[in-house]
Amino acid sequence: PTVTSPCKILKCNSEFWAATSGSHHLGAEEAPEFCTALRAYAHCTRRTARTCRGDLAYHSAVHGIDDLMVQHNCSKDGPTSQPRLRTLPPGDSQERSDSPEICHYEKSFHKHSATPNYTHCGLFGDPHLRTFTDTFQTCKVQGAWPLIDNNYLNVQVTNTPVLPGSSATATSKLTIIFKSFQECVDQKVYQAEMDELPAAFVDGSKNGGDKHGANSLKITEKVSGQHIEIQAKYIGTTIVVRQVGRYLTFAVRMPEEVVNAVEDRDSQGLYLCLRGCPANQQIDFQAVRSAQATEGRARRKGPSLPAPPEAFTYETATAKCREKLPVEDLYFQSCVFDLLTTGDVNFMLAAYYAFEDVKMLHSNKDKLHLYERTRVLSPGNTAPTGTHPTLWVALLCLCWLCLL
Repeated sequence: PTVTSPCKILKCNSEFWAATSGSHHLGAEEAPEFCTALRAYAHCTRRTARTCRGDLAYHSAVHGIDDLMVQHNCSKDGPTSQPRLRTLPPGDSQERSDSPEICHYEKSFHKHSATPNYTHCGLFGDPHLRTFTDTFQTCKVQGAWPLIDNNYLNVQVTNTPVLPGSSATATSKLTIIFKSFQECVDQKVYQAEMDELPAAFVDGSKNGGDKHGANSLKITEKVSGQHIEIQAKYIGTTIVVRQVGRYLTFAVRMPEEVVNAVEDRDSQGLYLCLRGCPANQQIDFQAVRSAQATEGRARRKGPSLPAPPEAFTYETATAKCREKLPVEDLYFQSCVFDLLTTGDVNFMLAAYYAFEDVKMLHSNKDKLHLYERTRVLSPGNTAPTGTHPTLWVALLCLCWLCLL
């Protein structure tokens, strides 16, 4: 069984936020409803107390509830239903649109210069990594690993085994820390894990806090429990997090200036989106795929791996992936790889949505598809740069023989 945290504090936070609609400055007539939602929040935290003893978000929520109880003169006894309170009128601190210019990246840093260069990084599946330099890797990286670590934010993923006894892994937890930035945003933490994809930060808010430029950081729920988007305009960054099946995917669009904003450049070796996975954590994707094609099943991550599921043959996996990914690029190949390795059709959807995110986030539309350098492409596909010249010679000879 996949390892996951039994602590459900993120669910409690999300329910409280939904019940209060982000209201922080309540009129006297709304106080009873707020107290009702607060008691429901407290009840939720008590239910998960035993499994959350070591969780910082849990202890922060408990202390926050006590403070709010005192501030609003709420009784600990009373109804605990969760009515949705009225949203605040335009002009409230949660809906400000007059953020200072410094809280809009393009306006503040590039007012009199060319549009900044944007880069993309994505992580999906079992797991496959596309770095900021458009390098595509398949990795092991079991446990907690940093995806991004710069002066503005940190992103860490936790990958857990997909099958008992297997070193095949997928992302089961994601933590994003947005660091406090000038007059724009307070420090905010976003956490997601399997079956918990909140549409709010850990503290229940949906924006950057109480600073004047708070709305330069916002969370938007695209599909409940499946797809959220975080806009961090003050650093020109967009983050997309999805839950596909049981696991999470991550995609980001970020200016090169922000990508490279690291005080200690020696620490960049652990920054996966920039440097890629360590050599001892990488999998020879092409060699494994070749074995899959000839043997009809995945030979993955070492000789000690138990036999993978037999739900897909190489032919059926290829046909299934082609339904969503008609171009046989590395997203298509990763789909085939994952179906043979896991037998879980949701990994096909993870590859599909990962490519959809690339189409939305990548600034260079000519680099959407990635191909293996020595692969001969099927008709209609553009040959990748660096194709081995002997392949072209063989093709030309074959064409000449056909003409004869």
